[in-house]
Amino acid sequence: MTSQIKRGVSLYSYQHEYVHGTMDLEDCVAAAAKEGALGIETLGEQMIPGFPFPGQPDLPDSFYSWWQDLMAKYGTTPTVHDMFLDTKRYRGRLLNHSEMVDSLKRDIRHTAKLGAKGIRIIVNTPPEVVESAAPYARDHGVWMGVEVHSPYSFEDDWIKRHLEVAARVGSDVVGCVPDMGIFVHKLPRVVVDRALRDGADPELAREIVDTYNSHGDTQALFDRLERQGTDGVTLGLARNGVHMIAQPVDCLRDHAEFIKHIHAKFYEMHQVEGFDYWHEYSIPYHEIVPVLDEIGYDGYLSSEYEGNRHIEDAEPVDSVTQVATHQNMLKALIGKEN
Repeated sequence: MTSQIKRGVSLYSYQHEYVHGTMDLEDCVAAAAKEGALGIETLGEQMIPGFPFPGQPDLPDSFYSWWQDLMAKYGTTPTVHDMFLDTKRYRGRLLNHSEMVDSLKRDIRHTAKLGAKGIRIIVNTPPEVVESAAPYARDHGVWMGVEVHSPYSFEDDWIKRHLEVAARVGSDVVGCVPDMGIFVHKLPRVVVDRALRDGADPELAREIVDTYNSHGDTQALFDRLERQGTDGVTLGLARNGVHMIAQPVDCLRDHAEFIKHIHAKFYEMHQVEGFDYWHEYSIPYHEIVPVLDEIGYDGYLSSEYEGNRHIEDAEPVDSVTQVATHQNMLKALIGKEN
C-alpha cells in the first residue's frame, strides 16, 4: 500500500549550525532536500533576517520572491511557519487580546506569502485568540494548529479548549500539531549524560531514569528530592523526568480529524543490530508511523532534532547527519511514498 505520509524537516533542527554561522538559510534547505525531505518548516524569529516585531511592517516582497526561487531551486515546498507570541513585549503588562490577534494576523500573512499552508500555534496562545483570527486565516488559505507539546497532552484542558475551537470553526482552518515528544517512552540518554557531566549524582540519576522508564511517579520523586535539598543539577534531571511524558501512541487515533502536521521530535539516533537504518532511542517511531498510516494521515512528518543542546559541551554537533539518519528511518518506516 502506498503511504500518504510525506517527509519534511523543521529548520529548527539545524539551529546549532545556523547560530554558529556554519550554515545559512539556504544551506539548511539544501541539507533537507538532499535527504528527500521536501517539506520545509520555518521559524521566522530564528532564521529569517528582518522578521518583523508586531506592529512593524511586513517583510518586503523581495524576500518572498527570493524564497520562492529558493524553493524552486531545491524542489522543496514550504509547509508550516512556527509562530511565537511575545506576550511580554511591553514592560509592565501583557499583550491584550486585540494585540495578540494582530500579532497572529502578521504570522498568517507571512505564512501565506511563504506559500505554506499552516501555522504551528505556540502552546501559550489563548484559544480565544485563535478563534478570533480564524476568519482571517481562512481568507488567506492558512490553517492554524496548536502544538501538543510535553508536558501538555491531549488530556489537558488547555488543549481541549483549542480543539473545541477547531470543532466550532472547522478543522479545515483550526487543528493541532502533535509533537512526538509526548511519546518519550525512555528518558533520552543525551539528557542524562549531560546531567552527569554537569555533576549530577550518579546514584540518584539512575533512580530518576529507572522511575521514568518504568512509568513510575516522577512527580513524587522530584518532590522528595526537592525536600531533601538535592543539588540543582540532579534536581534539574528529575524535573526533566516530570516535564517529559509517555502517552500511549493510540491517542493519535482519537484526534485524527484535527491533526494537521507532525513534529517528528528526536534526541538521538543510534544503530540497532539487525536493522539497516538507525533508531531513535527514546521515541517509538515503529509504533507511531503505522498508527498515522491507519488513520489516513496525509501530512508531513517534520524532523525536529533537539539533541544538539545536550551534547555540544562534549562533542561536535552534526545536526545534518542526525537529520539524515532520522530521515532514513522515516523513509524505511513509511515504505512506499506517494
